[in-house]
Amino acid sequence: MKNFTTIAFDYGVKSIGVAVGQKITGTASPLSALKANDGIPNWQTIADVFAEWQPDNLLVGLPLNMDGSEQEITQRARKFANRLHGRFGLTVHTHDERLSTVDAKARLFELGGFKKLTKEKVDSVSACLIFESWVSEQY
Repeated sequence: MKNFTTIAFDYGVKSIGVAVGQKITGTASPLSALKANDGIPNWQTIADVFAEWQPDNLLVGLPLNMDGSEQEITQRARKFANRLHGRFGLTVHTHDERLSTVDAKARLFELGGFKKLTKEKVDSVSACLIFESWVSEQY
């Protein structure tokens, strides 16, 4: 039986959080965040992550305004999702990520106080929360 592995992304223009999630457990683990140059990652680094984890599908968080409307970064996240699909041929899902960064900061603070609140850790824990929210709505 397949694990139904999903790689989740918290898209940003300077840093892209990454997590690997398992649908069976409904949980995700943070991976190293990717540096991005104006929203463009090193695609080989993403290919290396995919080679290691063999995902069945991908998930990109959509940064929406609190009223649910889209903003410029929402369109950039959609473009990133489209590029992932085009380059790797995997199914890419998108999911509302409102408040994931706030929740990630709270979770990290609970685990270790301010010293845990590095940008890279917040971005990848946000990717975990995006996955967990998405998977809970799927099943």
